[in-house]
Amino acid sequence: MRVLTLVTAFCAAAAFSQAQDCDLIIRNGRIIDGAGNPWFYGDVAVAGGRIAAVGTLDPGAAAPRVIDAQGHYIAPGFIDVHTHCEDDLLRHPDAENFIRMGVTTIIMGNCGSSYPRLADAFTSQAVKGASPNYASLAGHNTIRQKIMGNVNGNPSTTEIAAMKDLVGQAMRDGAVGLSTGLIYTPGIFAKTPEIVALAAEAKKYGGIYATHMRSEGNNIFEAINEAITVGRETSIPVHISHFKIVSPKHFGESTRTIQMIEDARRGGLDVTADQYLYTASSTGITMMLPDWALEGTSSALLARLRDPVMRKKMIDDMIAERRDKAGRKDLSYARVANFRADASINGMNLLDLARKWRGSESWEAQNEVILDIVTSGGASMVYHSMSAEDVRRIAQWPLTMFGSDSGVRVPGEGMPHPRGYGNCARALAHFVRDTGLLRLEDAVRKMTSYPAQRFGFHDRGLLRPGCAADIVIFDLARVSDNSTFDKPHAYASGFTHVIVNGVPVIDDERATGQRPGKPLYGRGRTSQSR
Repeated sequence: MRVLTLVTAFCAAAAFSQAQDCDLIIRNGRIIDGAGNPWFYGDVAVAGGRIAAVGTLDPGAAAPRVIDAQGHYIAPGFIDVHTHCEDDLLRHPDAENFIRMGVTTIIMGNCGSSYPRLADAFTSQAVKGASPNYASLAGHNTIRQKIMGNVNGNPSTTEIAAMKDLVGQAMRDGAVGLSTGLIYTPGIFAKTPEIVALAAEAKKYGGIYATHMRSEGNNIFEAINEAITVGRETSIPVHISHFKIVSPKHFGESTRTIQMIEDARRGGLDVTADQYLYTASSTGITMMLPDWALEGTSSALLARLRDPVMRKKMIDDMIAERRDKAGRKDLSYARVANFRADASINGMNLLDLARKWRGSESWEAQNEVILDIVTSGGASMVYHSMSAEDVRRIAQWPLTMFGSDSGVRVPGEGMPHPRGYGNCARALAHFVRDTGLLRLEDAVRKMTSYPAQRFGFHDRGLLRPGCAADIVIFDLARVSDNSTFDKPHAYASGFTHVIVNGVPVIDDERATGQRPGKPLYGRGRTSQSR
């Protein structure tokens, strides 16, 4: 480790011979380089949006702006590998909930949903500007919907070819890979051979396969095997999104799920995972409905909900899935995050709503509430569905990186999951400082060089001369994930400076309104897409 530090300092001296050409100097900090090496005292110089030097700079070195980081850590900017910011970032390009917790790059297009035309979206975003950098996967659900609609069936040869064309176009536009969301429509209707065919197309362009698996609960082991099968049949790198267990009957079995990936890697398959650091998940309420009920248009779904026979079958299937198979005692674990038809119920759980709306605590009444909400336009939900033991074990596993699974959050809008405000802060405050579950340098690696390597951002994620100047300065003693489930709208604190491409977007803990973020492209991008 000492050799690395000396080499870094030597490079700093060589690179910094032209001190007057520097735009920014950060002095006297504890430098965490992002690679997992121990921190060391030193300075960082920035010029032209890139890191010019790292190490002990000459005391006479000067720049228009000097930041004294004494008592603070200096690290590469964090990369959030799992976000849902497609429309959000255009509406709210400052993405303040992300940058205030040190995030300098976000990856969109997860869980099978992406911009339908990536080149156009990137052009629009470049015009609007953005505070963080941004990249995107190509969403399988978006592609399948365009070619086949929301139907349950196998694609024809012609339809497979059309979907492969769209995957190829997205990769040439700069996508970093293909994503699936196999609990969402129309992905729930796709079988493994279809996914293999499209993943193979993404592999041609150097992409990865990121999957929200078909199950994270009762059938999680089969779902992991399906993801591994895609990797085995295509040789594409596989990345499992928000790796977790949501079935009480399988709590504690993260030892087994982790071992499955370790075994796959020993067998020569490139498989990794990410997680958010909470025991609750968040998604729409329609995912609680049986798969068969979701085929077709929203009008078709509403017709099924109004049909007494179909409605009863839905309720019977939902009870069988959560009470009989998963072992849930009730639906109090599911809380309404944002119900536009009646904001007064935001924050209430489904058991309480059954008492309020149906005057009953029965399983039938709780599931009737689900159907009532869907009939009234649906709602986003928070599901307190995981065990702390599994979350801790997965967080400590070296192959896990961190991603918030959040969009851009706007203060006062709904009751969103706190991960969108605090995931990175929680990694440092709770998992490093308060519990010691993670070594500081390892937690930083999981948010910097590791995701940068995984998604092909080879000039980011490290504090090294020549790398892009994405930098975060934080006071570990004060870092806090202030957002809670009861009061989610609270920015993280303790991040004093966040710099994107050499430009401060957080300066002395204040948002600057600057938008220096750039699109980050996958390896398959072609000149025709520029």
